[in-house]
Amino acid sequence: MAFRQALQLAACGLAGGSAAVFFSAVAVGKPRAGGDAEPRVVEPPAWAGAARPRPGVWDPNWDRREPLSLVNLRKRNLEPGEEELASRLDHCKARATRHIFLIRHSQYHVDAPLEKDRTLTPLGREQAELTGLRLASLGLKFNKIVHSSMTRAIETTDIISKHLPGVCKVSTDLLREGAPIEPDPPVSHWKPEAVQYYEDGARIEAAFRNYIHRADAKQQEDSYEIFICHANVIRYIVCRALQFPPEGWLRLSLNNGSITHLVVRPDGRVALRTLGDTGFMPPDKTSRS
Repeated sequence: MAFRQALQLAACGLAGGSAAVFFSAVAVGKPRAGGDAEPRVVEPPAWAGAARPRPGVWDPNWDRREPLSLVNLRKRNLEPGEEELASRLDHCKARATRHIFLIRHSQYHVDAPLEKDRTLTPLGREQAELTGLRLASLGLKFNKIVHSSMTRAIETTDIISKHLPGVCKVSTDLLREGAPIEPDPPVSHWKPEAVQYYEDGARIEAAFRNYIHRADAKQQEDSYEIFICHANVIRYIVCRALQFPPEGWLRLSLNNGSITHLVVRPDGRVALRTLGDTGFMPPDKTSRS
């Protein structure tokens, strides 16, 4: 009985997302006259909503796919027995690992006035060839290529896919470049309007929630998926997946044609294998435009 009650309480806490964490944080600084330190209040980012784990605490239900959050006990008229509950939890558990390869598009003509004219430069086409060769050399059975619908990402995908015959390609607007969230610290050379963060941020967050998560319980084998998109999108996704402050995305830097490798385990743990790897390119073939 105690086992079942504990699971029911945990399920109720996880059902709608992460449970709110109540805690008090004391800042290190000058104490007040009475000897107590001034409390430090940290505002959560816009994407976090009302509940957010305190810094340094991993949220195991970050993708809302923790088995307890998928088994809704409250909708059942009869309380399940311990064996039945264990069976239902096991049915919801992921068993496969997802390998997610995030590829930044190659160098392109940044000065073209229209997006459709921002095609790859000759160097960019060479970079895409090198990235395609690198991916093919890994000897992995890639399941699919999902790419941004912007011109530079489409052209990068077309070149890379020649080295991966038979891998299906899917285009999406969710992965288009944009301003995900206001960076901290701010930079003087790039200051989008607030409305751009509002519009792009919601879309890029939707891309994260749609594509970055543990495997479905029905997936039996490990998967290897390629996402070809943009620097801002990739940097934001990496911060979110690792549960780092997403406002720090602009502190990361990615070369054109670089490979970032995320691993999502069945238990929801995430590891970053590589970030912006271009070690397979000669130094004179690298760029960051």
